[in-house]
Amino acid sequence: MSGTSLDGVDLALLHFEKKEVWKYSILATTTVAYPEEWIERLRHAVDLSKQDLAVLDRDYTLYLAKIIQDFLAQQHQLPDFVSSHGHTVLHQPEKGITYQIGNLASLAEVTGLKLICNFREADVALGGQGAPLVPGGEVHLFNEYSACVNLGGFANITLLNNTPVVAFDICPVNIVMNALVHPLGLAYDHRGKLASSGQIISDLLDQLNQLDFYKTSFPKSLGVEWVIKQVNPLLRQYENHSTADILHTFCHHIAYQIAQQLPENGPVLLTGGGCYNAFLISLIKNLGKVDVVLPSKDLIEYKEALIFGFLGLLKEFNLNNCLASVTGAQFDHISGEIFLP
Repeated sequence: MSGTSLDGVDLALLHFEKKEVWKYSILATTTVAYPEEWIERLRHAVDLSKQDLAVLDRDYTLYLAKIIQDFLAQQHQLPDFVSSHGHTVLHQPEKGITYQIGNLASLAEVTGLKLICNFREADVALGGQGAPLVPGGEVHLFNEYSACVNLGGFANITLLNNTPVVAFDICPVNIVMNALVHPLGLAYDHRGKLASSGQIISDLLDQLNQLDFYKTSFPKSLGVEWVIKQVNPLLRQYENHSTADILHTFCHHIAYQIAQQLPENGPVLLTGGGCYNAFLISLIKNLGKVDVVLPSKDLIEYKEALIFGFLGLLKEFNLNNCLASVTGAQFDHISGEIFLP
């Protein structure tokens, strides 16, 4: 899978078994960083025509196939199937639109493996947000936590101690912060050092926290289009401030929005690339006042890949993998498509 932060393609070789409850093992992992050409193509995908998107989808699917083949060539076993999230280029559920590239049948044909993919489209067709889908796996694999928070391109939360389970996107994270440091020749702000050196821009922080999305109730989800329309224009108003000050302010914004959603009792599992931003994590801990757990490196970096592998497994066994209480769909359902080589 690939996230909106454009870090690269995450791959995980996984093993699942069930006795009384589901257990998982992460056998091997890797992240294939995008070359600059692909970063630019994916960053501007939202502006493409339907015809050009189809070309991008074809090219990206073949690109993924090569990455998967190279990864599996290093392993000692072949998987029963490939579960592909792909990369989201359009997500406008209010218009009935969600589009993940890298989910074409050619992925099965080239790799020679069964493909389970396209997990979001069916949910949107049933009136759901098509996101977040991860709770459909978290309820089985991580129910010892009161909540799970992922700090990826966007922050999302699953409140596992709710009945029914509730989950939603909170705010943008790496999709904004990585873009802010990109002009400085950086892929990301290492450990949040640049952000920690800045000062709060009070007016910007207030404007960010007043965005209408934060006043709406769940189910709700975010996409790159929202960042382009709502967040980027605000940031441009403060271009005369240093990048450090803008990053510092945005970290406070993220931490505040996350703290507002955390349960009163822990433990809370944090995963995703944002976990390596020590400055951001310190703010979340200070504002959240709840027991925050940072797991192993494999789980921090590959929990989303783990979950989408598991969602593929549920699809394979014809079991529900999408929760209506989370996405707002008409009912719990089985999402995904299967292609045979």
